[in-house]
Amino acid sequence: MNRRAFVTGLGAVLAAPRAAEAQPAKVYRVGILGESASDPSEARVWQALRLALRELGWIEGQNIQIESRWTESDFTRLPELAADLVRLRVDLIVTRGSTYVEGARKATSSIPIVFVMHADPVGTGHVASVARPGGHITGLALMQTEIYRKELEILISAVSAAKRIAVLWNPDTPSHIPGLKALEESARTLQVQLHPVVARNKADFESENLPRKSRHF
Repeated sequence: MNRRAFVTGLGAVLAAPRAAEAQPAKVYRVGILGESASDPSEARVWQALRLALRELGWIEGQNIQIESRWTESDFTRLPELAADLVRLRVDLIVTRGSTYVEGARKATSSIPIVFVMHADPVGTGHVASVARPGGHITGLALMQTEIYRKELEILISAVSAAKRIAVLWNPDTPSHIPGLKALEESARTLQVQLHPVVARNKADFESENLPRKSRHF
């Protein structure tokens, strides 16, 4: 699905086709739940969303109002920030990644949640299926779990002598759980040993216990 198709669907979630121009239009409130407004890669995602919405007639300050909440890499703030958006009675929450989707899901069971990317929405239980998400959560799936399997196959093909593979993973990231499970299944088939290494934050990466050469996802 391309960007235009995604944003068109987002507009459909916000409202049905607008009534006659003579009638006052409702201003819909969109909540963005993200990591950091100052991070360049994060800023590009949300700027692209704003530009695409504008192309489709959703103008900030006219018919939509955007409320942004940022964790600034402190994921312990997710419950507080998600709850804040719910208190504002936003019509929609837009976010990215399984960690943020889970935070929004725990905060509301009724407000629609749209993710701009998600490694494995089915494996995490955030949607029922790709074809029919069901519930109040939908968005763009990256199918990353299947990619993890292929990456391991390519790695073993390229380095046939490799028999013990380290995998960096974060148990607090919902999509890492089905991802690690998929890698473990593939490792058994390929007859290699997988060594999961927990890396939740920067301090874990700098730990002396972290292997010098690791395969991460």
